[in-house]
Amino acid sequence: MRKKYDMQNEKLKAGSRFPTMTIPAVVGGNVTLGGLDAAKERWQLVVVYRGKHCPICKRYLAKLEELKDDFAAADIDVIAVSGDSAEKAALQAEEGALTFPVGYDLKVEQMAELGLYISDPRSPQETDQPFPEPGLFALRPDGTLQIVDISNAPFARPELASILNGLKFIREKGYPIRGTHGTA
Repeated sequence: MRKKYDMQNEKLKAGSRFPTMTIPAVVGGNVTLGGLDAAKERWQLVVVYRGKHCPICKRYLAKLEELKDDFAAADIDVIAVSGDSAEKAALQAEEGALTFPVGYDLKVEQMAELGLYISDPRSPQETDQPFPEPGLFALRPDGTLQIVDISNAPFARPELASILNGLKFIREKGYPIRGTHGTA
């Protein structure tokens, strides 16, 4: 019998609205994915990482930390989220010296709502629960998806400096949302 999360929702489409989600944050309180204020003219980059068990995620988050100020200078807020527990996410943030918001406890249903691929752990040493495979979402100030990148493997992720440069180009040139042929 297939598990509930195997029946994942359709993948999010470029040009659609990103679903607003509020999840707990490592520093206390909550972070909100989506639900942006268009009047503030700030974009949001949501990076979904697999969890503390993933060494590739550790390197990716380190690169995101390295570029965080460049994203901020371009009026792009960065948020990283996972399905990890509060303890694991706090360790990830502490060990990586991450200073951007790190959310945790992304539920399987929320992973599916985002159209993410979801994996079961290979062993208890890896992790103790289903976890999301990588995802990256660039949201315009009104919550519209400009870039959608969803992977089913830890090795396939967009290069963050290219994402930053691409978002700057998009904003400077008024570049349209791509990949929307046949959508209303």
